[in-house]
Amino acid sequence: MTAELDVRDVVRIGGQSVQRDFDAFVAARSGALLRTAYLLTHDHALAEDLLQTSLTKAWFAWSRLDGRPEPYVRKILVNTYATWWRRKWNGEHATEDLPEQAGADQTENVAAGHDLWSAMERLPRRQRAVVVLRYFEDLTEAETAQVMGCSVGTVKSQTSKALAKLRIDPALASDDIVDTTDEQGADR
Repeated sequence: MTAELDVRDVVRIGGQSVQRDFDAFVAARSGALLRTAYLLTHDHALAEDLLQTSLTKAWFAWSRLDGRPEPYVRKILVNTYATWWRRKWNGEHATEDLPEQAGADQTENVAAGHDLWSAMERLPRRQRAVVVLRYFEDLTEAETAQVMGCSVGTVKSQTSKALAKLRIDPALASDDIVDTTDEQGADR
């Protein structure tokens, strides 16, 4: 089975095949789409919710899709993510009692990747989305622009701004940077 399914063949066969085609797409591509959702949200449960919502939206348009459905589903994923952070209420309720801890805190065990995620969380959401799509999902500038619904120039400028912020982020600063200037400030 290939990752890219031809929907036109399935629509000709009938409604039951559309469901099987959608199920096959979900089975083949949900792992990669979940990774994208996680990179956008940085929360496993929220990423699963985002993917489920996006796939639900895609199901209703499935019979109208021509050719490759994955770019369409990715666009739904990014747009749904964008609308979620625009909402004022985020679904959390304040309580007097804190919930019990499920287990020991494992954050110290993943310190190496933590710095990057800390820096990514400080990026504005649009810049984070561009970085995720361009560098983690390896999309071209044109594909990223199509998924985000903006121009290629906007993708370039958002990428440039995001990388500039990541370069100066204190969480990513290295202690072993070598100074290449002499006492008068001239390069060696």
